[in-house]
Amino acid sequence: MTNEKPLILIVDDDLALRELLQRYLGEQGFDTMAVADGAAMKKWLADHQPDLVVMDLMLPGEDGLSLTRHLQATTSLPVLILSAKGEDIDRIVGLEIGADDYLAKPFNPRELVARIRAILRRKAAQDAPEEQLEDSNIHRFGPYVLNLNNFTLHRKGEEVALTSGEINLLALLVQHPNHVLTRDQLIDLLKGYDRSPFDRSIDVRITRLRHKIEADPKHPRYIRTIWGKGYLFSPGDSA
Repeated sequence: MTNEKPLILIVDDDLALRELLQRYLGEQGFDTMAVADGAAMKKWLADHQPDLVVMDLMLPGEDGLSLTRHLQATTSLPVLILSAKGEDIDRIVGLEIGADDYLAKPFNPRELVARIRAILRRKAAQDAPEEQLEDSNIHRFGPYVLNLNNFTLHRKGEEVALTSGEINLLALLVQHPNHVLTRDQLIDLLKGYDRSPFDRSIDVRITRLRHKIEADPKHPRYIRTIWGKGYLFSPGDSA
C-alpha cells in the first residue's frame, strides 16, 4: 500500500451509490476513488494502484464480470463484486472468475466494510515479509507447501496462483485433516458471504481448487467428496 489509509476503487454507474459509498468508506478510514465504467477504470488504473476494487456487475459497455477477468489477468488486485443480481448462479459465476467476494444489492454498508477489511487482512498476510513467518503455520502435503502466515501455496518452489477465496478454503481444509466438513460448516467458517439454502459456491471453489492442485481432478487425492456428508482433506505423505 502506498497510503496509510487503504485506497478503494469503486466502479459503479449509479452516481448516488458512488457518492454514498465514497462518503461512508471515507468515514470508516478509507481513501476512495469512484468511476462510472470500465473505460474510466482502466484509464485511472494506468496511473494509480488501489488496494481493492469494488466492482458493480451491471455496467454500461464492458460488464463487471469481463472487467474482473481483465483485472485477474493483468493485476493482483482483490475484487469485491456488488450486484443487484443476488441469485446463486450469479454469485457462483463471480467466484468462478476469481472475485474475492460477492455482495448482493441492497446491502448494509457495515457488511460491505467488514468484507473489505477481511479481504485486506488476507492480502496483508500474503504480503507479510519472510522474517515474520512461523514454522507452526507451515503445512506440507504431497509436493505442496501451504504457508498460513502469508497465505501462499507453493509446489516445488513455484507459487500456485489461488484467489483469496480459494486459499481461505484450502486453509480450512488443511487445518482439519482427515475430518469431514459439511458444506454448511465450511460456509460458517469462511464467513465470506450470505448463506442461502441452495448455496453451491463452496462446490465451485472445491472444483477450482482440485483443478489447481490435483493431478486428476476427477479422482482427487487430497480433497475428497464424502457423499451425503461433505468434504475431507487427506494430506497423505509429503514429497
